[in-house]
Amino acid sequence: METTIRKEKFTTRDLVETSLLIVLVFIATKFINIKLPISINGGLIHLGNTMLFISAIVFGKKKGAISGAFGMALFDLVSGWTMWAPFTFIVRGIMGYIIGSISWSSGKCGNNTVTNIFAIIISGIWMLVGYYITEVILYGNLTVPLTSIPGNITQVVIGLIIGLPIAKVIKKYIR
Repeated sequence: METTIRKEKFTTRDLVETSLLIVLVFIATKFINIKLPISINGGLIHLGNTMLFISAIVFGKKKGAISGAFGMALFDLVSGWTMWAPFTFIVRGIMGYIIGSISWSSGKCGNNTVTNIFAIIISGIWMLVGYYITEVILYGNLTVPLTSIPGNITQVVIGLIIGLPIAKVIKKYIR
């Protein structure tokens, strides 16, 4: 029985695309945001989700995961949310991976709108659960994290509304 190991190349183009996606997620999170008193812990509505959704739908699960994890964790590190960075890295990385995996399943390559909406909804549920657990850990309370859910849902919905049409347009010109 012969075993073969398939090595996927990470090309210079992949490096450049992934780096640009990380920067775009970071910029959309850092500079395109509104601070709202939407929960006991404050709140931040940003367009980082939009860029994360676009990255995963257009480029797939690996680049979606990497751009979400690094882009949003970097935001946490430079914006005074340092204790959130490891949690954000995990939650957003998995979020990008979920979207890319579902959007690119069965040869769809991110081109099916219904599948993309489903992918965002599933990843949004993951985000709600992931950040609820994060807040329970950070704040040591089971009820206070519930106040963050409306803001998190708002971010997912805004990301979906803005991100899907942009991803569709970009898909026409990429690859």
